[in-house]
Amino acid sequence: MPALLHPGEPVPVRLMNTVWASRSVLHDDLATVADLRAWLAAVDPDLGPEPPADEDDLAAFRSLRDALRRLAAVVCEDTREKAASPTDDAVDAAAEVNRAVAAAPAWPTLEVRDGRPHRGRPPGATAAARSLSSIAAQAIELLTEPGSADLRACYGPGCVLYFVKDHPRREWCSAGCGNRARAARHYARHKH
Repeated sequence: MPALLHPGEPVPVRLMNTVWASRSVLHDDLATVADLRAWLAAVDPDLGPEPPADEDDLAAFRSLRDALRRLAAVVCEDTREKAASPTDDAVDAAAEVNRAVAAAPAWPTLEVRDGRPHRGRPPGATAAARSLSSIAAQAIELLTEPGSADLRACYGPGCVLYFVKDHPRREWCSAGCGNRARAARHYARHKH
């Protein structure tokens, strides 16, 4: 899963980056429920190695991902054709994020067990729904000021990923994209 190659990125960016390209072919790391379970286990170890998820959860995560990619494109003024999302309207994309954030309470509850306070989870929501809601809430922070100032689209050749610029000189999602961009510029300068 290439999205997991950038573990330092915020979880909403990692969700957006479950769509990636190689050799001009788009790939989807959330093609099956098993893919979603593996992704959830990687981004939230508290869910365990095999988080429960079903087809409805997969559809909800894919919808949120597409909405986040569309909103990131708006924030970054992204012009990459391959990075386009099926969600065409930013208003519809925002509504999808709002649906996801409302899917389940993401905040902790306080429980008393054996006379001691413990952190608990609200009843009635699945682990996948809580994760979806939490990711949507994090995305709202990322896509709005001041968080949106550092969100970037990677313009490495053929890349469709997003990243958070965490260093003044960072221009690509990875060193690989930076190397491909420099090689393409070199080739363009020395082409006869």
